[in-house]
Amino acid sequence: MELKVSHLDWSLVQSFLAVAETGSLSGAAAALGQSQPTLGRHIKTLEDQLSVTLFQRHPKGLSLTDTGNSILPAAIAMRAAMTQIANTAEIDAGDLSGTVRIACSVFAAHHVLPVVLAKIREHEPAISLVLQPSDDSENLTFRDADIAVRMYRPKQLDLITRHIAEIEMGVFAAHSYIQRKGRPENLQGMFDHDVVGYDTSPLMIDAMKSMGHTIAPDAFVVRTDNQSAYWELVRAGCGIGFTQAHLGRADPHIEELDIGIDIPSLPVWLTTHDTVRRIPRVARVWDLLAREIPRALQ
Repeated sequence: MELKVSHLDWSLVQSFLAVAETGSLSGAAAALGQSQPTLGRHIKTLEDQLSVTLFQRHPKGLSLTDTGNSILPAAIAMRAAMTQIANTAEIDAGDLSGTVRIACSVFAAHHVLPVVLAKIREHEPAISLVLQPSDDSENLTFRDADIAVRMYRPKQLDLITRHIAEIEMGVFAAHSYIQRKGRPENLQGMFDHDVVGYDTSPLMIDAMKSMGHTIAPDAFVVRTDNQSAYWELVRAGCGIGFTQAHLGRADPHIEELDIGIDIPSLPVWLTTHDTVRRIPRVARVWDLLAREIPRALQ
């Protein structure tokens, strides 16, 4: 039986995409905010309507069949079209109320964005804000986030960016550590001390190499890849560490160390899509982020 395009329910295609991208009904349900039985019914209905099998069921979840893989690009294009329709309607409506989703690193979510979002809420109480902390690069294409705050400039051609600030970095240690171990006088002397570092991330090792110092990962006696946990380790007195200067200088338990090195600053970029940027409430939050984040870093 021929299926007319007008009879194809977008909600079924949306469920198909969610299951395809998460690999399970539970993951898709969490992504869409629906129940697993609902997602299961959607997939079964779509398969019945198309007279095909879209997924193979196995103990670890669901995987696309050859047919499922073949229709996936068209489903992605359909989602893009639906997103474009919704965005255009919101631009024309000119409404400042609604929700804006902001993606940022876990560290920024803990130590920078909270005071910024409080200011935005003060100025725009009709706008709801969703903060999405993650150290992965979020997908801005389909409104996983409306705006991303990045410490690098994204290179995708379909994104627009704005450089809004530079974050000064510094070397810090807790008073408790300094009382126990003393202060290093230079970078070389720092390695006679306990240094808190990253575990699998090469960022710190690469930065040291750029300054002419080659070190092994085990030179860091306490390690973690979570930057918020990293800062708490430094605060607890586990060793000397590197962090954003505004944060270290504001902490009464911490002392900044002058060891004669110039640490490159971190750039702060706002990122979104042009169409999303023109939605009035997103444009308003974009402008407020650009104003308030530099203030929060002082």
